[in-house]
Amino acid sequence: MKFAYSNAQMRRFDEREITRGTPVSVLMERAGRAIAEAVKAAAVRLGSEDIVFVCGGGNNGGDGFVAAELLRHENFDVAVVCLAKKFSPACDEARKNYGGELLGVIPRRIYGIAVDCLFGTGLSHPVEGENADLVSFLNACRYVIACDLPTGLTEGGIALSPCAIADETVCMGQLKSALILSDGADVAGKISVADIGISAEGGVEVWEDEDIRRYFPKRRSNTNKGNYGSAHIFAGGALAGAAFLAAAASLKSGVGYTRLSVTAEFFHHVVGRLPAAILREFHAIDGEMLSSDCLAVGMGSGVSERLYAYIFELLTAYTGVLVLDADALNTLSQYGVDILKDKTCRVIITPHPKEFSRLTGRSVEELLSNPVEAAKAFSEEYGVTVVFKNNRTVIAEGERVAVNSTGSPVLAKGGSGDVLAGLLAGTAARGAPPFEAAVVASYLLGRAGELAAAEINEYSPDATDIIAYLPKAIRSVM
Repeated sequence: MKFAYSNAQMRRFDEREITRGTPVSVLMERAGRAIAEAVKAAAVRLGSEDIVFVCGGGNNGGDGFVAAELLRHENFDVAVVCLAKKFSPACDEARKNYGGELLGVIPRRIYGIAVDCLFGTGLSHPVEGENADLVSFLNACRYVIACDLPTGLTEGGIALSPCAIADETVCMGQLKSALILSDGADVAGKISVADIGISAEGGVEVWEDEDIRRYFPKRRSNTNKGNYGSAHIFAGGALAGAAFLAAAASLKSGVGYTRLSVTAEFFHHVVGRLPAAILREFHAIDGEMLSSDCLAVGMGSGVSERLYAYIFELLTAYTGVLVLDADALNTLSQYGVDILKDKTCRVIITPHPKEFSRLTGRSVEELLSNPVEAAKAFSEEYGVTVVFKNNRTVIAEGERVAVNSTGSPVLAKGGSGDVLAGLLAGTAARGAPPFEAAVVASYLLGRAGELAAAEINEYSPDATDIIAYLPKAIRSVM
C-alpha cells in the first residue's frame, strides 16, 4: 500500500523537517539530485542532448537550479529559463550558484527535454501573463518532466488553463494526492517518488494488487455456498436493466448467494435472464431481505416516497451492510438525508458527482475541487462509508480515506455504477468490512475496465462486457 498527501500536508512536513534541524538548502540539494537523475535517465532513453529548466522564484525553482548545475558539471547541454522577479532565500542562493546559460526571455527553439520547476505545490490560481507563456513553451517541447506537480494542477487534481502536460512527474518526498485525482491522471504522466528525507503520516491510502489479494484467499475444498455470504439486490422499479447488471456483478464477486428482488411490473423482464441469481418478486421488506449479509438498494428504482419509506425501514430494522446507490441517493436528496444519522446497520453510499451535489447542496465544481475533503466531511457527519465515484474514486470512512488508482475511460458509460454496486454488495456479503469492501470493489471495477480497454478498445465495451472481465480482474490480483 502506498500513501498520498495533500499539498498542505507536505508543506507542514517540510516545515517540521526544517525545525528538526535539516536546512532548506539540504532538502533542495536532495531534490535537485533526484530531478537530475530523472533527466539523465530520460536523456539516455530518448537520445536527447538539449535540456531546458523552466524555474520560478520559489523553492521548486531552486530545485531546478540545483539540478541544472549538477547536469552542467556532467557536461550535459543545459539552459535555464527564469522570468521571476522575486526569489525565496534558498532559490536565490541556488540561482547564484548556477554557472550555466540563464535566459531571461522565452526561447523560440523547441528543446528535447523541458523540466517544469515553476511552482510545484505552491500554486492556487491559474497562471497568467509570462507564466502562462512559459507553460505553453513547456508543452511545445518534446518531453516534459515536472518537479513535484505539473504547473496548473490544483490541490484537488483539477487542471487549470493553461496546465503543463508532463510525460513524467517526480514527487519530492511523498506522493502528492493531486497527481492521482481527477485530471492528475491525464497531466502527470509516469509518476515516481524521490526520497529526500521527509517523513509523513496521515495520508490517503492507495491500494495495490497485494492489498486486494488479501480479500481473495485460497478457498478450502470442504466449503459450500453458505460459507460465502448472501447478497441481496433490491432494484429495478423503473429500469430493470440496472437490477440485472447489479445482480450479475454480484455473482462474479465470489459471494455464496445473490438474491434479486424487483417489483411486480418488472418481474417478467428479468425472468430467465440470470438463472444463477435467486429471483424474487418484491412486495414488502421481509425476513429474507433482513437476513442477508449485504443489501444493495436503488439501482434503476426511480425516485419516490415509497422508496424513501423502504429506506427508512431498512435503516431502522436491518443489521447488515446497506449499500445505497443511484435512485436511493436521489430519493434521500429529495425527501431528506438526515435519516442516515439514526440507523441500525452499516451504510455505504455510492454517489457520482451530480448525485453527491444533490445530497450535499454543494456544487459539482466545489466537490471536485477537493473530493477527499468532501467525501470525508460527509462520512463524518452522517456516519456512513462514502464512495465518491469519479475517474479516481475516493472512499472515506471517518478519518480513513483511500483513492482508487485503477480505471479507464471505458467505464464512462451507463451501467458502470450498477456493476460497482453489485460487486460491492457481493464483496461486503463475503465478509469484508464496508471500507475495505468499497476499496476492493472500486479497484476491481477499474481493473476490469483497464483489461476491457486493452483487449477490445476504449470505446466499444459496455457494462455487460465489464462484468465479463471481472473474473480476469480478480485473477490479475491473485
